[in-house]
Amino acid sequence: MKDTTIALAAQNSIPGESEYNLQACINLAEKASEAGASIIVFPEMNLTGYCSGKALLEVAVPLSEKICSALSETAKTNEITIAAGLAHLEHNHKIYASHMVVFPDAGIQVYKKIHAAPPERETLSTGEKIGIFQTKTLKFGIQLCYDAHFPELSTRMALEGADIIMIPHASPRGSGQEKLDSWMRHLTARAFDNSVFIAAVNQVGNNGRGLNFPGVSVIIGPDGKILSKSISNRENLLVAKLETACLESVRNHRMKYFLPNRREDLYFS
Repeated sequence: MKDTTIALAAQNSIPGESEYNLQACINLAEKASEAGASIIVFPEMNLTGYCSGKALLEVAVPLSEKICSALSETAKTNEITIAAGLAHLEHNHKIYASHMVVFPDAGIQVYKKIHAAPPERETLSTGEKIGIFQTKTLKFGIQLCYDAHFPELSTRMALEGADIIMIPHASPRGSGQEKLDSWMRHLTARAFDNSVFIAAVNQVGNNGRGLNFPGVSVIIGPDGKILSKSISNRENLLVAKLETACLESVRNHRMKYFLPNRREDLYFS
């Protein structure tokens, strides 16, 4: 890993208004680049908006040439990697919660959420591949919202070399502080146990479909402590520098870096 400036974009995404959401995504990516970020992470399904149940059928869209071209051009022009999500309608009529990673010079890769939350199972299909990606400065994993509740997934990502795990959310209900408090029950543990950075970001505001999202963004260091956070009811960017020294101070400490001492002979690796 090299020192990297990251931006988390708490976006207000309107279900069914994919063109509006796409333009808002582009605008935020441009602002992040101006602020010095080399990677920007958007919430789950920011390009389509989020609905649960059968309402998701109305907003899901294919991974179209228009979406891919617009984001690729934005990434290239602004020299920024874009991680953006959608309710992804595939040719087999299955719908996935997918997150695109759009690189400035190396195409597009896609992660499909592998753990659908109970209210989503009626409509969402699930992916079968753990999402690990790499830029010129860092290696990262992506988990989507409910994925973060399965500790083994974070450990697997850390074992595969992830420096940071990005966790985009579409998580409604509660105030910003309540949402942050909820996240702190498990996200700090994912960072501390696996010696990785954690970056989580949520949608924000009323989506016009009966859901209101508290706009929380947080970056947690590999020591389990919060490095930066934002709680807002408006669209916003949280921009922070991830320092290699912060990661190395934990991983070079024989009592703070736990992964090398796992007993793989006694439980699943």
